[in-house]
Amino acid sequence: MTSTPQPAGLSRFNALEERAAAAALHEVCASTAWVRRLLAGRPYATPDDLYAASDAATAGLNARDLDEAMAGHPPIGRPRPGDPASAREQRGMAGASEDLKAEMLELNLAYQEKFGHVFLICATGRSGEQMRDAVRERIGNTPEREREIVRTELGKINRIRLARVVEAEEDRGAA
Repeated sequence: MTSTPQPAGLSRFNALEERAAAAALHEVCASTAWVRRLLAGRPYATPDDLYAASDAATAGLNARDLDEAMAGHPPIGRPRPGDPASAREQRGMAGASEDLKAEMLELNLAYQEKFGHVFLICATGRSGEQMRDAVRERIGNTPEREREIVRTELGKINRIRLARVVEAEEDRGAA
């Protein structure tokens, strides 16, 4: 049985000094508990091992940890200034009409009023209209149901961001 070589980006991530690895993971997810769990699992043999550890850490977040993770996300339609990841992930709102942007602002505020936290959705690849439709649909959820949806969406976001960390590291190694 032959083993496939570990991707260069993952090897580089595994070799990072702990503070640098923690900083890279914190850019993926603002939850300190999530970062600690992923740090404890290093080194990862494959990207899938890293993603599975992320999924397990996300599933294990308590309410306070989940709140901390959500606090790291700007509202849809208002990406964090100077944050290319935030802008990239919310690209679907970039070309939205002023009416749609205003509607999203109102919906975001209503959602936050009801649930006490930002509307979290894996926005990558979604149009502004799709995000608006999702917040319209989800605002009718119970707080318990919405918390589980938020956890699922956070898991998707974390996986996409982790893939970028590994890919960005691979790109650096190829340059």
